[in-house]
Amino acid sequence: MAEESTSGGEKTEEPSAKRRADFRKKGQVAQSKEVQTAMLFTFILLLWIFYMPNFWNGLSLLVSSVWGNLGSFDGSPEDVYNLTLFVIKEMAILLFPLFFLVMVIGFFSSVFQIGWLFTTQPLTPDFSKLNPIKGFGRMFSMKSLVDLVKSVLKVLLIGWIAYATVYSTFEEALILAETNVTETIMFLGRSSTLILAKVCGILIIIAAIDFLYTRYEMGEKMKMTKQEVKEEFKEMEGDPYIKGQIRRIQQEMARKRMMAEVPDADVVITNPTHLSIAIKYETATMDAPVIIAKGADHVAMKIREIARENEIPLIENPPVARLLHEIDLGAAIPEEMFKAVAEILAHVYSLKNKTKKQQWN
Repeated sequence: MAEESTSGGEKTEEPSAKRRADFRKKGQVAQSKEVQTAMLFTFILLLWIFYMPNFWNGLSLLVSSVWGNLGSFDGSPEDVYNLTLFVIKEMAILLFPLFFLVMVIGFFSSVFQIGWLFTTQPLTPDFSKLNPIKGFGRMFSMKSLVDLVKSVLKVLLIGWIAYATVYSTFEEALILAETNVTETIMFLGRSSTLILAKVCGILIIIAAIDFLYTRYEMGEKMKMTKQEVKEEFKEMEGDPYIKGQIRRIQQEMARKRMMAEVPDADVVITNPTHLSIAIKYETATMDAPVIIAKGADHVAMKIREIARENEIPLIENPPVARLLHEIDLGAAIPEEMFKAVAEILAHVYSLKNKTKKQQWN
């Protein structure tokens, strides 16, 4: 699906369910990276608060262990290797909960915004993006400008918060030279937690604004022109002209089948103006007379023409004809009309009997 409409016209129509589904299949969803960042920092802060005592205790022990063994450190390659391996191992154990949390929150922050979605289409190479002219246009597009402004403002805001927090504790930091390593580490931990908490607050606000803007931006992107709505309707429902042609063909075939049944009728009941209803009744197989053909205007005239060619009686009875015309083709006569139709059939049978006697004589 092209990002821009190729059919011309202004995008004024709300996106259809199919349009939304097509965008989703291609991985084009309203997903804010700021929400992921805010959730990540917030959960890191929570973990940091509860995990911080253990972390700083472990870090203090590590620093003390390294510091206490410096006297036996001779700087040989083997000692450097062992020390480096020891520090990396201990730091990996201390930082593993944070790394694990980063992976988990990175996954669930996406699910939270867009639900479960797995598609490889965004990974499919799009060689049209190699076009330098289009690439230049994307570089200076409104979206790029907005993203740049957001990034700059976020960096400046977070930088200012970090600076203001550190500046407020500057006097306390000056006396760290007179304290032991443990107190220094605890001070750094408190300062880091305070900075992280303030950053999380700012990121949550930024994420809320960016999430709403991203949804609005995607909604505008998915909007359709009137022509696109028509084309999608044709695609889903079929071309109305073709459907009309098929419907006319089906009606014509049904009419031909109906006309083929007229020669088997016992009587055709007519309205002198424009109705004809052909009725058939076989006492051995039918519980009631059945309408095998009906029509108005030129169809009624055609039924009468076939009836005359096959010497089927035409009986004029406007009230009965109008009532029978309301009944579905192929349906049996309703009970309340038995008497009226029976009288007509009886009259028809009497006419046939007279005709047969006259032929015998």
